[in-house]
Amino acid sequence: MDLPPRVGDRPLATAALPHSQLDQQPASTRDLDSVPAEAATRPQVTIQPSRIAVEGSRAPVLTDEAETGPPEAFMIGREFCHGHAGGDSSLHAALPPHPARAAQEAGWGEPHYPVHTHRAPPSITMLYAPRDEAERDVILRLVRASYQFALGVVDRANADAGMP
Repeated sequence: MDLPPRVGDRPLATAALPHSQLDQQPASTRDLDSVPAEAATRPQVTIQPSRIAVEGSRAPVLTDEAETGPPEAFMIGREFCHGHAGGDSSLHAALPPHPARAAQEAGWGEPHYPVHTHRAPPSITMLYAPRDEAERDVILRLVRASYQFALGVVDRANADAGMP
């Protein structure tokens, strides 16, 4: 996944749960709000309250009818992503290995705090709050990768190509 570098320094984030972005919040949640709204247009996705994030957080969740990918494509149940509430406009998403590395290397995110303590798989990534429409578009690309991972599309494509 080819991502442009994120402009500026990385935001500060907590080193505990809840894993939250502490600065560089956008003036409006408009761009964050559009991320789950776009995810809801995808087949076999509903938006529900997150079962793992702070109260008020919304999560794209695969429906019960959807085929699913590996366990590390989810944070809990069929929740593959969630946007935070309560003044933190960052997100958490389960990403396949390459997009997770690309997001971190280009400055769009960091491993979710429990990854460092081995309580979450390395796929779980904090994506920093989109500060404008262009940043929202990059975050949407990453959430689409999370959706495909949740459906197992990445695994099936790798298997078809003879990759592990």
